[in-house]
Amino acid sequence: MANSKNNQKPVEELSYEEALAELEATVASLEDEQNPLEEAMKLYERGQALVTRCGALLDAAQLKVQNLAGESIVEFEEESE
Repeated sequence: MANSKNNQKPVEELSYEEALAELEATVASLEDEQNPLEEAMKLYERGQALVTRCGALLDAAQLKVQNLAGESIVEFEEESE
């Protein structure tokens, strides 16, 4: 993985874009590399924390949009063909 443990920011300090980019790199590392079990587990745990961070940031953004839009927000409906 590009980031070594020594220079990784705490997950709680990452922006959405940073967390998503690191998550993508983590997934690629787990899929493509032959990691020792201990390293793979550390990558998996960090990945789970990144997923949680991204979800929390998306939830916060959705709440902010809903608060700004008030009652005028319209649910997206996918058209079926």
